Amino acid sequence: MAELWDPLAPEFQTDPYAHYARLRSDDPVHYVETPTFRCFIVTRYDDVVAVLRDPAYSAEKFPERMIADAMAGPDQSFAALARAVSGMMLIKDPPDHTRLRALVSKAFTPRVVEGLRPRVEAIVDELLDAAAAAGGMDAIREFAAPLPVIVIAELLGIPAADREKFKRWSDQMVPFIDGTLREAGLMEAARGAQALEAYFREFIQARRKDPRDDLMSGLIAAHERDDALSEIELVATAILLLGAGHETTTNLIGNGLLALLRDAPERARLRREPGLAKSAVEELVRFDSPVQLTSRIPMRDVTLRGHPIAAGIEVNLVLGAANRDPLAFPEADRLDLARVDNRHVAFGHGPHFCLGAPLARLEAQVAFSRLVERFPALSSASEEVSWRPGLVLRGLTALPVRF
Repeated sequence: MAELWDPLAPEFQTDPYAHYARLRSDDPVHYVETPTFRCFIVTRYDDVVAVLRDPAYSAEKFPERMIADAMAGPDQSFAALARAVSGMMLIKDPPDHTRLRALVSKAFTPRVVEGLRPRVEAIVDELLDAAAAAGGMDAIREFAAPLPVIVIAELLGIPAADREKFKRWSDQMVPFIDGTLREAGLMEAARGAQALEAYFREFIQARRKDPRDDLMSGLIAAHERDDALSEIELVATAILLLGAGHETTTNLIGNGLLALLRDAPERARLRREPGLAKSAVEELVRFDSPVQLTSRIPMRDVTLRGHPIAAGIEVNLVLGAANRDPLAFPEADRLDLARVDNRHVAFGHGPHFCLGAPLARLEAQVAFSRLVERFPALSSASEEVSWRPGLVLRGLTALPVRF
């Protein structure tokens, strides 16, 4: 059944959900082995949730020796990439994950995020005002991408003039996170990490001398108050917040808008019933998840759905497949913006549930509401849809629309 799992094949990229359905039905804990790699592919909702809850599975995907070797090597760009990876809470287990998450979480509570709504609305309106005169836009390049970049940059306190540099450097690192790199791309990712590290080190020094009311100043204060955050972790957290703060939200808005363009009745329903905005975002993020896959490593021998899995073998949890599991979601392949009891795993589950989910939800609610309200004749300007190749992240390269 190896042909069922070829996520970089063009037909898989275009529509992975038919492939997921066959895996869920025929081989829900699917073993993949190549000359250099072994892993399990898990596609049913209950199994995905069980693994994400189970402390027997580790989120630490990169061996300590591999990171240490990269840091000690002569190539400073690879050393920077290793430092960025090693300090990210995304791939840490308790107690380090718990400590790092607690330091950042106060900036992303529902109450704090809701206070950002007026600013998010203003940014959305500014972007749509700029595009309206042209009668259309590339919804990725002109809307879905800049919105979260502006928001997270303002939260961190990054000057507006530096946003383009950040987007470029972060984009260089994304394929590393996505698991799709070849040698040349790995070098690009390392250079992006090196540039981000250098920028943040300089920025941190400036904020130490002149603290502001922003997230970066708060992290610096935590670092200096009780050494709760090492210098490597401080820089890595800033890089993670920047990358995670824009890439996944860009995909959420882009994928969700494509789903609305393909379903005129649901799009009209959202315009008629603006109160559906919250449930609409939950359904759109379930329907075509911006993060399709996450992975865990069992720290001891385990058994999953009768399959013995040895310690150290990677277990890939396909969030996109779990979110279309008909055993968890009635009519799972149908878009229903008023879906109730929508317990999707698009933002993960358990201790690593996405820290920025409240902010992503807010940005998407405002984005979709404003789009359908302002442009009732919104339509796709091209029949061609191009997806970026990826194992982990699912997103469009472009989405031309007419108003």
